[in-house]
Amino acid sequence: MMERRAPILIAVAALLIVALSSVFTVSETQLAIRQQFGAIVGSDYAPGLHVRWPFIDNVVKFERRIVTQNYQSETFLTSENKGLIVDFYIKWRIADTARYFRATQGREESAGLRLAEVVKDGIKAAVAQHTLAQIVSAERSAFTSDMFDRASASSAQELGIKLIDVRVQRIDLVEEVSGSVYQRMQESFNVRAKQLRAEGSGDAERIRAEADRQRTEILANAARDAQRLRGEGDGAAAAIYARAYGKNPEFAAFYQSLQAYRESIGREGDVLVISPDSDFYKYLRSPAAH
Repeated sequence: MMERRAPILIAVAALLIVALSSVFTVSETQLAIRQQFGAIVGSDYAPGLHVRWPFIDNVVKFERRIVTQNYQSETFLTSENKGLIVDFYIKWRIADTARYFRATQGREESAGLRLAEVVKDGIKAAVAQHTLAQIVSAERSAFTSDMFDRASASSAQELGIKLIDVRVQRIDLVEEVSGSVYQRMQESFNVRAKQLRAEGSGDAERIRAEADRQRTEILANAARDAQRLRGEGDGAAAAIYARAYGKNPEFAAFYQSLQAYRESIGREGDVLVISPDSDFYKYLRSPAAH
């Protein structure tokens, strides 16, 4: 019985192997090409299940997602032949799988190195057209746009790659240049600081003079208003006294005489020389008569 079933099992296994070898899957994060004897016969497969010739076709898969590669400490020369150390990164993804495989044999490292050389040429050209001061003070986007355009228009298309982004992360000076640059920057900052201090001192003097002028003007106006109010008060007081004295002139004369007595003989040792029949003496001589 087992001897009769063995050929059947072998046939079923063979058919299963052939069936499994006749299909392949592509995930959402993958791209694929199909080869026959080294020649590409299919590319740009959508995610899902696909058919191939068993034992004849060879399927090669690639990364569909964006690839990021960093490049550090690359040295470039400015128009003054001064060295700059530049760190940058590249973002790219496969746009044409067949062209990408023919150009790089499907190796990300090879594609990244070839693309980086083009970007380096763009950086070199951009840096060589400017002085060190211009590069330090300029926006990074001025260099990034030039590098991006150069790489996109040439090797990126030849490699079957779409360049997503190129960014300069850091720009630094080589050791022999950094000392002199920092010294010039310090001197420039010192000159600027002196200028700002001089402008601040001038503004302070102007503000102080303006404050003194306003203070003098305010005090003068206050003194003027005080004199006016004092005069108005004295006039009002005199009018009140006059009305009060007019109601009883005799009492007013008596009250004024008492005030004069207090001012004249109110202190110890005062001596008053007057005529006995004078008006000033009349209230002292006979106050009841009046």
